[in-house]
Amino acid sequence: MNLSKPSSSSSAADAPGLLYAGFNQNFGCFAAGLDSGFRIYNCDPLKEKMRKDFEDGGISIVEMLFRCNYLALVGGGKNPKYPPNKVIIWDDLKSKGIVELEFRSEVKNVKLRRDRIVVVLSNKVFVYVFSANPQKLHTFETIDNDKGLVALSSSQNQAILAFPGRQKGHIQIVDLNTFHATTAVTSNNSNTLPTHSSSTTSSFPHHRHSFSSSSHNDHQIPIMDRRPSVTNTGKIKNSNSINSSGSTTVMTTNVSIIPAHSGKLSCLSVNSDGSKCASASEKGTLIRVFDTSSGKLLNELRRGVDRAEIYSIAFNQDSTRLCVSSDKGTVHIFNLDAIFGNGTSNSPNIESYYTEKVVNNPMLSPSPIGNRQSSFSFMKDLLPKYFSSEWSFAHFKVIADCRCICGFGQEVNTIIVICADGSCYKFLFDPRKGGECVREHYTKFLKDLDE
Repeated sequence: MNLSKPSSSSSAADAPGLLYAGFNQNFGCFAAGLDSGFRIYNCDPLKEKMRKDFEDGGISIVEMLFRCNYLALVGGGKNPKYPPNKVIIWDDLKSKGIVELEFRSEVKNVKLRRDRIVVVLSNKVFVYVFSANPQKLHTFETIDNDKGLVALSSSQNQAILAFPGRQKGHIQIVDLNTFHATTAVTSNNSNTLPTHSSSTTSSFPHHRHSFSSSSHNDHQIPIMDRRPSVTNTGKIKNSNSINSSGSTTVMTTNVSIIPAHSGKLSCLSVNSDGSKCASASEKGTLIRVFDTSSGKLLNELRRGVDRAEIYSIAFNQDSTRLCVSSDKGTVHIFNLDAIFGNGTSNSPNIESYYTEKVVNNPMLSPSPIGNRQSSFSFMKDLLPKYFSSEWSFAHFKVIADCRCICGFGQEVNTIIVICADGSCYKFLFDPRKGGECVREHYTKFLKDLDE
């Protein structure tokens, strides 16, 4: 949630000085970018884990890598700490930037994996090896992407990247583990800059857990992967890196295109292993979930009837549920999977979850997977699409009249919400009954920036 630029969703309730708020990969922590530095918080219980104050500028993007000591920073606000066209890899153990990537235009977003850095510009997406001297693996072109829409799987074994296509409403899906290197002699006519520098010439050490808590134990693995795995020869696009001999290393891979919406994309998300991708258009009434390997539409979920701006979409850990926040101030929770075979679910500790019927509206009846559907859904082939859509099985409304993002909490059946007014909510939903969720906790994480 980049708050550094005014938008139609800006509110007088927005916390002064708050430029950015975003979860880490497993929603256990979130980062806040400020006009005077940045802070890291544990979500549940809410607790400030670290802060870094700068006297000379603000930070508009703070991308975490689980709970380790590496962060990606981009300067922003009225007085940016770093130029907005640079990405700084920050080592919190050393309390300084150790890698710098520079581009020809403003950086819109950054995503991190243990082995990759993904940088989004208004019309391009760059992929780098995450190392002391990042090697550019690929460049992809996109439609105008001022929001910096991008999604990256966090699984150690699956590296799926999703970003807007070159046509309105299209999604490009790339498996970053299928890059293949070939060599050719060509001239360098790339219009991209990216240059990089580093304070060290050796590889990075293992990830260390600067923001760890006793309830989490992310694997500590080195971020050294100088050789992309080779699984095919690739067909689409290339990225050129010219060495001293004048030859060019060309990285190729397959790109899948999903025509997800007729309108422009507004929000994008993938699950942890990259097998599913969820998206919404600027209309904001429908959320569609696709299989990333086949492009098949798995679910069409209806947030509502009125137009809305979708702020965030998040999968739970086992990809059986989805939560969505919008400018309506309501967070919706959807079920994604049905019962399997012998009546048991493939997700732990929710064996009886999908057998319950959720009916909150006389015109809405329960579907086999627990979401609500119109009672006329049996006539879906004859009636407009509205009558075949699935509606959320649980929901709640936040008090704040401002932008917010949501994610599934570490505690079972909980949702964490971070709002632009500096507030943090924790809600509990009933997997059996659904309906209105119960607010368990509310705190202002930014009570005063001078505290």
